[in-house]
Amino acid sequence: MAWLMGQPSLRLQAFRFIDALPSLSTRDAVAEHLGEYLGEVREPPWIARLIERVVVGGPRPFARGLAGLARWTAARMARRFIAGADFNGVLATTARLRRRGWACSLDFLGEVVVGDVEADQHRAMYEAAITSLAPSMASWPEQSRLDRDSRGPLPRLSLAIKLSSLSARFRAIDREGATRDVLSRLRPLLRQARRAGAQVYIDMENHAVKDLVLHIVRTVLEEPEFRDWEDVGVALQAYLCEADRDFETMLEWVRRRGTPIWVRLVKGAYWDFETITARANGWPVPVFSHKWESDAAFERLAERLMVHAEWLRPALGSHNLRSLAHGIACARTHGVADGDWEVQVLYGMADPLAAQLAAAGHRVRVYAPFGDWLPGMAYLVRRLLENTSNESFLRAGAAGGTTEEELLMTPGPGRDAFAVATTESDGGTKPVDAEDFRNEPLSDFSRDEPREQLQEAVSRLDGQRGQEWPVLVGGQPLSGSRLVSENPSDVSQVVGIVATATVADAGRAVLTASAALADWSRRPMSERVDCLRRAAGLMRSRRWELAAWAIFESGKPWAEADADVAEAIDFCEYYATQAERMDTGQRFDVPGEVNWYGYRPRGVVSVISPWNFPLAIPAGMTVAALVTGNTVVFKPAEQSSVIAVQLVGILHDAGVPPEALQLVPGNGEELGPVLVGHPEVAMVAFTGSREVGLAINRQAAETVVGQRAVRRVIAEMGGKNAIIVDGNADLDVAVDGVVRSAFSYAGQKCSACSRVIVLESVHDVFVERLIDAAGSLVVGPARDPATSVGPVIDAGSLERIRSAIQQGRLSAREMLAVDAGELVQQGHFVGPHVFTDVLPSDPLAQEEFFGPLLAVLRVPDLDEAFRVANGTEYALTGGIFSRSPSSLERARSELNVGNLYLNREITGAMVGRHPFGGYRFSGIGSKAGGPDYLGQFVIPVHVAENTLRQGFAIE
Repeated sequence: MAWLMGQPSLRLQAFRFIDALPSLSTRDAVAEHLGEYLGEVREPPWIARLIERVVVGGPRPFARGLAGLARWTAARMARRFIAGADFNGVLATTARLRRRGWACSLDFLGEVVVGDVEADQHRAMYEAAITSLAPSMASWPEQSRLDRDSRGPLPRLSLAIKLSSLSARFRAIDREGATRDVLSRLRPLLRQARRAGAQVYIDMENHAVKDLVLHIVRTVLEEPEFRDWEDVGVALQAYLCEADRDFETMLEWVRRRGTPIWVRLVKGAYWDFETITARANGWPVPVFSHKWESDAAFERLAERLMVHAEWLRPALGSHNLRSLAHGIACARTHGVADGDWEVQVLYGMADPLAAQLAAAGHRVRVYAPFGDWLPGMAYLVRRLLENTSNESFLRAGAAGGTTEEELLMTPGPGRDAFAVATTESDGGTKPVDAEDFRNEPLSDFSRDEPREQLQEAVSRLDGQRGQEWPVLVGGQPLSGSRLVSENPSDVSQVVGIVATATVADAGRAVLTASAALADWSRRPMSERVDCLRRAAGLMRSRRWELAAWAIFESGKPWAEADADVAEAIDFCEYYATQAERMDTGQRFDVPGEVNWYGYRPRGVVSVISPWNFPLAIPAGMTVAALVTGNTVVFKPAEQSSVIAVQLVGILHDAGVPPEALQLVPGNGEELGPVLVGHPEVAMVAFTGSREVGLAINRQAAETVVGQRAVRRVIAEMGGKNAIIVDGNADLDVAVDGVVRSAFSYAGQKCSACSRVIVLESVHDVFVERLIDAAGSLVVGPARDPATSVGPVIDAGSLERIRSAIQQGRLSAREMLAVDAGELVQQGHFVGPHVFTDVLPSDPLAQEEFFGPLLAVLRVPDLDEAFRVANGTEYALTGGIFSRSPSSLERARSELNVGNLYLNREITGAMVGRHPFGGYRFSGIGSKAGGPDYLGQFVIPVHVAENTLRQGFAIE
């Protein structure tokens, strides 16, 4: 281990291999992956050469033998950090620890749950642990230091519980629903633990659910049957910037409750995850940036615990000698007896330290994970990373060369005593325009404020439903009938009434836009860019209102509606930045000649948008046309006409002249021929179905009298998107990614996964977990924050999906059919459906249904997986879950998709970061939100000027 610590490249690849090891069922698979991972090691050179000759290029029998050795070694390492695979093993381990004078707290490995079945299994495991272990432990001879403090006897059995393991719906966005679901399983556990005389610690998890965890703890411990229970504790993470506030809130609450609890103070184990997640989402980083800040916070909170030990009983979880010495000093300063607080260490990581502390008279409790070493491999990797971290206290002590004074140095700037210099990498290329553009952050619904603001907007808008929205074209009101927009979650509710355009109105709109072209196109680019940025600002100021409109009119659940608004803002900001760059043009001068390459607008652009991204997609197409100097006639989908009125109003308020942007709501079949075929229309920007997109392309290709240019068409159409699940995939991640991709917004995204192609070796276990996960999704009205699967958009969509389900039952095996219950009486609801035994040629695997339908296809190997994935007429999005570097590389080169996602969901493309669009029958043109999108809306022109005059140059 000490040698491995000094080889960063080898260490990283070895840990990646160990992480993948549980999914490898044969020696050949182990040998193959060992060669792939270690084959990437380049430093030091002699190790790289040895690996190349022995591991990668060695004889097959030797490689298989090496694979067996690797598995044996990993299992041996796992046993160092995992207390036992079953209750007999755990009991033997805890008895051995007790003989050394150490108490124990048990943690069940493999807590990730994807569905209700798994949550029930975890509850049963906790119950079995109490039933199996508590009676045996009660018979042990008493050790006063371990079994008693000044308040009386202490439990022999201490069990750590992660609340996320008790619910498949552990989401902060639905605090009350998550609380109910967790408590339905937690209450029986707490009752059983109390009857058995066991202690329960509630573990802390990632920051996104921290407040939810604390809310659930407060809720259950205020209930009469638990209010006077002392043998319960909760973890507090010192590396969180909010830790001091959380401590004070907890102290105030415990005093009101009237009964003390234990507090396990730790520094925190998810620093990289928290930092990367926050930065990727544009949120404030919730953890301290420097290790010394976490150390200082730990010491500060440890002293606060000692000051208030009668209410918050201290348990200091650390391997840092300085931190523990400070805790001991604080305890003595504030008169806390050695028996009234304890030190907690991780099993297998700090035995010498634990022995010294126990010898000094302190109670030491070992935090000991138990379970099968295979699903516990992720825990093992985390422990190995801690053991080999450059800033690990254990490494500093083991590596030598660190003085006692350095190890005990007071935390402060520049005082990370045992930190060593490292070279950091950004891990890859920067996002497009990273220096000029940042995505609008999605709302962090783990915080109270965003939840309350959106709920308030929904309630406020609920009282404004049903109003009429007038529309003017060329200064005159539309002369068509009225379009009544219904709430797909409850069709009895009218969202709004919008005036519609006739064919004559549409023609007048085109002529008005054509007349406005000269003025708008000649305005400086800076003025048009300012309009986009003002529009982005207006959207920010109306963010919750716009999200509420999407909830009511398009049936978007909370997070989806919020993301729609953020994407619309992104399009405005991103295209403004791109337009500024485009405006400079290009020069290629030579002596005697000036050459300029630049762009002119195409003319009138017809924008025809869909309903599924009611703000973002029309905003993107419209502002792209406007900022490049074109004028726009905008026809929204009938189902989202009210939101379209809001968008056009925002752009007009931002400075776009009404004549330059005309709104023509109405029936697409009636207005389409005018918007596509009018001689003054120079370009059509469309997003929608393949059928309509191809019809637009055909009509646009025809020329009519008065037409002066070949029309340009860009069309984003459908997809039949597939995710491949490799035999070595992390199924926790794969199941979650597939479920999100297939059923978010009821599968009504062109990027949604409608096929999952699973290798035979993991097919059955994957399907079992998939069914559990999809069957646990909440189907409900979009306005309910608990909802994961809302309604489909209208009656026509519902009928089409139901027909596909009926056909699927004849050709495949229906494994899941979630009943939407009474919801079908009020809205357009259909629950998630999963079909297995689907043939590649089945309509379920070939046709786009735009709903919560998922086809599962079983394949023998990766070759067949790629063949099946590519076997449709579409090429939009796709993905693969795999821990094989070679499989990921094959996906990059072999999957025919416009947007490829590796080891993540295939939906949720972000402007600039994930330019979006496909080919084949998935689209015509370049990618939306990409660096070359605006080029489609302009005509390139070149100007060459002779600068020689009578033999001399005028430059």
